[in-house]
Amino acid sequence: MTFDLVIVGRALVTPALGGAPGFRDVEVAVRDGRIVEIAPAGVSLAAAERIRLAPDEVLLPGLVDTHVHVNEPGRTEWEGFASATRAAAAGGVTTLLDMPLNSVPPTTTPENLELKRRAARHQSAVDVGFWGGAVPGNLGSLRPLHDAGVFGFKAFLAPSGVDEFGHLDPAQLDAALDELAAFDGLLLVHAEDPEVLHAHENAGGPGYADYVASRPDEAEVAAIARVIAGLRRTGGRAHILHLSSAAPLDEIRAARAEGLRLTVETCPHYLTLAAEGIPDGGTQFKCAPPIRSEANRDALWAALRAGDIDLVVSDHSPATAELKLAGDGDFARAWGGIAGLQLGLAAVWTEAARRGVPLEEVVGWMSGAPAAFAGLRRKGGIVVDRDADLVVFAPDERFTVHAPELLHKNPVSAYDGLEFRGVVRRTLLRGADPGAGQLLTPETRG
Repeated sequence: MTFDLVIVGRALVTPALGGAPGFRDVEVAVRDGRIVEIAPAGVSLAAAERIRLAPDEVLLPGLVDTHVHVNEPGRTEWEGFASATRAAAAGGVTTLLDMPLNSVPPTTTPENLELKRRAARHQSAVDVGFWGGAVPGNLGSLRPLHDAGVFGFKAFLAPSGVDEFGHLDPAQLDAALDELAAFDGLLLVHAEDPEVLHAHENAGGPGYADYVASRPDEAEVAAIARVIAGLRRTGGRAHILHLSSAAPLDEIRAARAEGLRLTVETCPHYLTLAAEGIPDGGTQFKCAPPIRSEANRDALWAALRAGDIDLVVSDHSPATAELKLAGDGDFARAWGGIAGLQLGLAAVWTEAARRGVPLEEVVGWMSGAPAAFAGLRRKGGIVVDRDADLVVFAPDERFTVHAPELLHKNPVSAYDGLEFRGVVRRTLLRGADPGAGQLLTPETRG
């Protein structure tokens, strides 16, 4: 029996009978874009093409990034499907889910979703799916967008920064949770409380400490408490986006222990950067919620390892250099968002290795867990019958980030100049070089 492709080397394999993934010397056989056999190394499976990993390389499952702002159509000068998906592939990401903003129009109706699909269809180097938005203007009409194939619905509880994507007030949040619970839809929440933010407004300026003070931990605590109360009332599902603060973790643990269906993500920039290392005027580090202290970062790592945070995704949120650096270092005037799609694996692995955290855990947070969260049953593992989305990774090779060399559309990066450990040497999408990405809909939906 001849296969299309066989990859020979050390691979992060999920055991056929369950259990934790581990590295094994194997031969991974691919036919028609799927993994069809995993055999011990040395059996010499016959194939039209063979790839033998170098001694310093390992084979990983392709990463799944469920939090990416592609921005096309409407703000394609910030990013677009062609540039975003090429950057994704370069960073080992083989599947991404696009957020409903900052494109114009936002993905808040079936018609707008179709515009997204048309934009992505012939440009995407990796597989792409889409989140919808829950905004004041489409409450009561979420089911048609769900049926059109979005994976769930993103909502802001405080102003989003763009006029076309309004935030939900407390009554509207309750209405959205009620509506989604009726068909078991998922609400993704940018959880910052507007009243807390308003109470901590300041004049801005170049001081990073002043920027953090304007978006304190209490904003996340209050907003997440409101989401938890809504889940307790409705029995629905919600996901906390880009958790930056460790302060809400006790309430998150208690809610999950109670049986509430609440999941949580954090992002590479919260795990690898810290306020103490951000210079005044460094608006390339601005994001919301903000990057907080070293002690807070330690607590996020502890929560990840304990299972209190489920997954790590980029929140790739790019903009033009003019917007990111506007105001000559004034955090009130510069646009927020971290462009990190190409660098997430290297960033997290660098910090994980420093902390003695094994690569298996990192890949679990960035591949298997987001695939399971999104209901992508064919993604997220080197497992027979899953898509052959694979990454050849050199975990000990080091490199220095140079923002102009990244494949993101705009050469601005919070990671510029940092040395990272771990190089993606090749990415395969369904056993082939990236370039023929498919548009995805949820696989678990009837």
